[in-house]
Amino acid sequence: MLNLRQVEAFVTAAEGGSMTAAAERLRVSQSAVSLAVGGLEAALGTSLFIRHRGRGLELTAAGRELLLAARNLLADAEALRAAADALGRGLQGRLTVGCFGTGAPLVLPALMETFERRHPGVTLAFVEGSTEALEQALLAGRCEVALMYDIGLHVTLRRERLHSAIPYALFAPEHPLAGRSSVTLAELAGHDFVALDVAPVHEHQLGLFAHAGVVPSIRYQTSSYELVRSLVARNLGFTLLISRPYGDVSYEGRPLVVVPLAGAIKPVNVILASAPGVRPTLRAEAFAAHCRELLPQLPAGARGAAPAALHVAQRASRLGDEPAAREQDR
Repeated sequence: MLNLRQVEAFVTAAEGGSMTAAAERLRVSQSAVSLAVGGLEAALGTSLFIRHRGRGLELTAAGRELLLAARNLLADAEALRAAADALGRGLQGRLTVGCFGTGAPLVLPALMETFERRHPGVTLAFVEGSTEALEQALLAGRCEVALMYDIGLHVTLRRERLHSAIPYALFAPEHPLAGRSSVTLAELAGHDFVALDVAPVHEHQLGLFAHAGVVPSIRYQTSSYELVRSLVARNLGFTLLISRPYGDVSYEGRPLVVVPLAGAIKPVNVILASAPGVRPTLRAEAFAAHCRELLPQLPAGARGAAPAALHVAQRASRLGDEPAAREQDR
């Protein structure tokens, strides 16, 4: 007979790549992890790992095939425990969410604060990074859900559209195009470009120009969102961005001017992503519902996301003060 501790040891060893890493994460001895994995292999009648001395573990074909089922078994057990807890105490436990780096400062703080106010028994943690980093975190189980742009995805994920944003051009007030009501990509190609060199935003920027049949004149490239805006505010070039902070000023306090792009510019969808085939926990379902309620209020038009983000935070604070029992009536 197999048991959940054996399944947990298998999943943790697979994610950590070694018995030692699994033991550290589970806070047990390495021998306890090895015995648990060995017991599961005996119960299933198959080898789950190839042991490489000094080089960790490698999943066998059977191990790869059974890993998702093992994760779902643990998720089912956790869901049962969480459902029982929720009957008397509300949602409990820890939830790790992911968020794309440039968007994290704009939406994550308000989401975390208001969600924890509504569900005080849940502890939120987060990871941030590029699309590829979030994909790896989701597939490896390091986060359960992630807010990201629906562009440049490398793997198949379960995706839910939350809202859309339209790319825009950003200038210093003294830039010759700053006073325009709109600007074409062909016009922008004749001016110095400050590129945000973060995947997939950079590829998306270049794709917009390529679709218009022009090539931008890149003067600077940086992976820092705020450095891009500060360089633009110093009139060292223009940039194209998707997310928009509250207040059109740079990190130095210099003014910035937003100008819409002319023509049919395809919106970029902001999605809530999760690993395919993995059953969400009650905590993840509650966080998804929270995102559905709040994030679509962020406007996709020329005023950008920031004013609504403030409204969302204020409204969500009121929501967070509502009795937790109301949420349990779902």
